[in-house]
Amino acid sequence: MTVLTILNAPGTEIPDLLTDLGDRDGIELRIAEAETLSRALPGTDVLLMWDFFSTALRDAYASADRLTWVHAAAAGVDSLLFDELVDSPVTVTNARGTFDRPIAEFVLNYILMHAKSSIGSLADQREQKWNRRSTRDVAGSKAMIVGTGAIGREVARLLKAVDIEVTGAGSHARGGDADFGDVIDSSTLADHVGGYDWVIDIAPLTERTDRLIGSEVFAAMDDTAVFINVGRGDTVDTDALVAALRGKEIAGAGLDVFDEEPLPADHPLWGFDDVIITPHMSGDTRGWRMRLAEQFHRLFERYLAGEEFPHTVDKKLGYVR
Repeated sequence: MTVLTILNAPGTEIPDLLTDLGDRDGIELRIAEAETLSRALPGTDVLLMWDFFSTALRDAYASADRLTWVHAAAAGVDSLLFDELVDSPVTVTNARGTFDRPIAEFVLNYILMHAKSSIGSLADQREQKWNRRSTRDVAGSKAMIVGTGAIGREVARLLKAVDIEVTGAGSHARGGDADFGDVIDSSTLADHVGGYDWVIDIAPLTERTDRLIGSEVFAAMDDTAVFINVGRGDTVDTDALVAALRGKEIAGAGLDVFDEEPLPADHPLWGFDDVIITPHMSGDTRGWRMRLAEQFHRLFERYLAGEEFPHTVDKKLGYVR
């Protein structure tokens, strides 16, 4: 008997594709929420984190006596990587591949909105103002992409398709990368961000990337550059970002993630005319939850067949290699 537990968020629907697994011979399905997870974990072999932002597993982990695999229905797994799980033999997988293209398109949207002065045009439209002006070329501009995983690579490919020159920043410097050409060590980001029009953060949250982008990096950016974050809010020093925007050290931002979510109504980031704020939705195109369910279903079939997964998270690094 394989016991599958799905951790769900209150009020969130679980697709039939997943709940129907409980009707199969040899599978026991348990549905839990954060407050009941510790009671569901004893005997559980597989845990699906359908409530992908939850930190409940950390508190309930002592009850996991048979757990072999945890799947996060999200790209980021930072909320899962507490010491006990990292040091255990439990395999962790994530939603690698599911969000690559939607997030890349979102990044391109941010770039186009800034380059083509769409923020100002929408403001003028609301005031019925005819304000004809020149805008920026996208072709020939330069982007620094911080984070060279699957999503960062899809961002690079899409931006190159509109003739944006891309460079990557990752965990170590290297040359000859198929998508980025040259990759710099992200720890030296401040030494390299000058001269770029777009600095795009898609880095995973790890000890190494926590507050990676702060006052030193913003000061080194061109004052015509735009900062974009579709990765993790905690990779950015938000106070430093606010100061950079106030001091006109950078030209604007496109922000989908924040170190506090929802972003408080009185937060100063709401007050900037040159900042686009979206509510952590860059990967959420229509049908995204079903795509996540289909991915887990495929992985679960491999698990039952004793086959290796196509990808696993390196728990020490905090991301898929």
